[in-house]
Amino acid sequence: MTTIPAPKKTSPTIESRDQLIASFAGGEKPKDAWRIGTEHEKFVYANGDHHAPSYDEPSGIRALLGELEQYGWKPVMEGGNAIAMSGPDGSISLEPAGQFELSGAPLDSLHETCAETGRHLEQVKAAGEKLGIGFLGLGMWPDKTRAELPTMPKGRYAIMLRHMPRVGSMGLDMMLRTCTIQVNLDYASEADMVKKFRVGLALQPLATALFANSPFTEGKPNGMLSYRSHIWSDTDPHRTGMLPFVFEDGFGYERYAEYALDVPMYFVYREGKYIDAAGLSFRDFLKGELSVLPGEKPTLDDWTDHLSTAFPEVRLKTFLEMRGADGGPWNRICALPALWVGLLYDQGALDAAWDLVKDWTIDERQALRDAVPKLGLNAPIAGGGKLRDIAAQVLDIAGAGLSARARFNRAGDNESGFLDPLREIVRSGKVPAEVLLERYNGIWNGDVSKVYDESSF
Repeated sequence: MTTIPAPKKTSPTIESRDQLIASFAGGEKPKDAWRIGTEHEKFVYANGDHHAPSYDEPSGIRALLGELEQYGWKPVMEGGNAIAMSGPDGSISLEPAGQFELSGAPLDSLHETCAETGRHLEQVKAAGEKLGIGFLGLGMWPDKTRAELPTMPKGRYAIMLRHMPRVGSMGLDMMLRTCTIQVNLDYASEADMVKKFRVGLALQPLATALFANSPFTEGKPNGMLSYRSHIWSDTDPHRTGMLPFVFEDGFGYERYAEYALDVPMYFVYREGKYIDAAGLSFRDFLKGELSVLPGEKPTLDDWTDHLSTAFPEVRLKTFLEMRGADGGPWNRICALPALWVGLLYDQGALDAAWDLVKDWTIDERQALRDAVPKLGLNAPIAGGGKLRDIAAQVLDIAGAGLSARARFNRAGDNESGFLDPLREIVRSGKVPAEVLLERYNGIWNGDVSKVYDESSF
């Protein structure tokens, strides 16, 4: 949900729907300009008692942001509070309950991506050691109730926190209790975007399974491997899901724009403040009939903000976001972009991945997505068998795609080694959540607090 407020004064007013469609076309880039933007979130906790620090408490989130200024990060302010940081490695932002996120810079190779991740984690760990706080790599808080969590002083989150209970039973859990890893990828043309979108949606459940890492809720097993993914099933049906229309003939920029126009609004950002527009229509806004801003039409920045409030499994902006993975440790942060870069950035790999899933029906894709949070790699797939039966094949396709990219580090290694943590998961047959559950039922003796030793950075 990362956004950093920016001035809106110079953004062009939207006069026609053609501008909405053109915004997507504006993201097209030649292959040699494709980049990798990786986002990863982690939970912040106090070392002494594992509580989630509030924004203003001593050694809290404000203090953590301040500590990072020594590394060249500059604060981004809202209402007199630093709510994000900007720097050469992208931006650092706060999720609603203080989950700490790096939205990395657009980089050419996975070697650069993993180096960026390493720099960020070294910086926050050093800051954390000074403040007495740690960082947890999971998909969901393992032991916190909603009431035990703070909220950050960000205007858009106040609006969303009020609105979420109106539209689903688990939206507050999504906001307050989850963490994810995502990657943002480019496309060359509308047709290229369409194929990547379809492959990304069809195989998103595999990413969810491989990264499943949220088996605990409030100190006990919750019956799921990725409870974070399950949460999305009842967050807000108007802005989530597998988007069946992406697989229909004729899908492209215009059809996604129509979908986005049907997503109810959350807010409009004006003069440093968020105006509550929750549940209102962007279509009305286009006509100058938005009740909270009567007579005013949206700008292209308003459209960009609005696109950030849709949360499907894959999201289109001026790039494609892969959104299916739970948060996890350092090596899996690097593995997530490796999976999708390998599948989507080499034409041979993209074609092979599409051949694998192109005959799946809408119902079969949805059934797989619904089964994965509970069953992981044991979820049934179209045509019989289980997801684990194609997992190694998909990783082989991704590995071939990464090898074909021929991006080498100083030691002469290409990028395919970043898939090794996923290959080990497939080889072992156990997704991360299953390993944690084994330990909970074994050497942890039912004490979920041991996860802080196991899954901290």
